[in-house]
Amino acid sequence: MTDTSTRGQEGQESAPDTGVGVYLYGIVPADVQVSDDAHGVGGPSTAVTLVRHGEIGALVSELELGRPLGTPDDLMAHERLLDATAAEVPVLPIRFGAVMTSSEAVVEELLAPHHDDFRTALEELEGRAEYVVKARYVEQAVLAEVLEEQPEVARLREEIRSLPEDASREARIQLGELVNGAVSVKREADTQELLEALAPVCVLTSVREPTHEQDAAHIALLVELDRQDDLEEALDRFASRWEGRVQIRLLGPLAPYDFIVTPAG
Repeated sequence: MTDTSTRGQEGQESAPDTGVGVYLYGIVPADVQVSDDAHGVGGPSTAVTLVRHGEIGALVSELELGRPLGTPDDLMAHERLLDATAAEVPVLPIRFGAVMTSSEAVVEELLAPHHDDFRTALEELEGRAEYVVKARYVEQAVLAEVLEEQPEVARLREEIRSLPEDASREARIQLGELVNGAVSVKREADTQELLEALAPVCVLTSVREPTHEQDAAHIALLVELDRQDDLEEALDRFASRWEGRVQIRLLGPLAPYDFIVTPAG
């Protein structure tokens, strides 16, 4: 079956090089009405429709099967549609690049075999969406903390300053490893502190891998949509406490990629 939990184009279903297929975005309740101005992969002229079966449906659009997929515009269109949907109704996101041969195939191969599992998952997501917190250290601030807390790092840094660049290569590598290790320890502690503070306003949390060496935290949160203000207030308190040390961004509401359990195929 289609893996609803994975981003990326890996495992894209093969299709003939000619004709029109059906591109899939996500699974939603059958009573969802698709907005007339909704468009997906292929640009503003690409209409998004709903293929229904029982109490669920699949958001789809037509796709020329010979058209290559994978451009940044394609990926952005896919995610933009799903995120906009998640702000209004529960949605199970399907990985980027999933194509089937026809609407009938969508029903017979995807919706019908997994109808009850999808319906249950959608019920659990009702009124909820994913939010992502990205916190990044201010480089000079976190370096100052490391130098103050790690005398060996401060000593090595001063030693390097007095050496020619060629002679200090190994010492510079060692210094970088020490600093990165110290930042990793800080990241773990700060992530845990942030998780504990946000837990009361979240249904579920998931720690993501850092995307940058200066990341202080990268957390996905499943939150009731009507508690977004509470989430923002909690983050504002951290932003004030960490001012000049950590910069915090909140993304969402988003499609709940981090909280989807795919039914067994």
